[in-house]
Amino acid sequence: QGQLVESGGGLVQPGGSLRLSCAASGFTFSRYTMSWYRQAPGKERELIATVTSTGGSMNYADSVKGRFTMSRDNAKNTVYLQMNSLKPEDTAVYYCYAGWFTYRYWGQGTQVTVSS
Repeated sequence: QGQLVESGGGLVQPGGSLRLSCAASGFTFSRYTMSWYRQAPGKERELIATVTSTGGSMNYADSVKGRFTMSRDNAKNTVYLQMNSLKPEDTAVYYCYAGWFTYRYWGQGTQVTVSS
């Protein structure tokens, strides 16, 4: 059974940076498109970044473009989300997602709070 485990969340001041990690196990990681979602209180879950299986292409939501960078290391079965210039509106639970045809996995989420 596949599993995704996020880490790296926490409290950061506006303008600061955080790096989230998502470690995958139990499935062939290199086949899967990987994504980061986030969900703020009272809001729907939002897709913010996606990387293809080879890491050759990334896409970002307009809300994070130019500030967040997603990457993957297929040798380590891990994806990352480097978050710079954080804003209070980036406060949310961040989720890792893996998808390949009908196979899908979600992580448990990690809280990111941006506040002074």
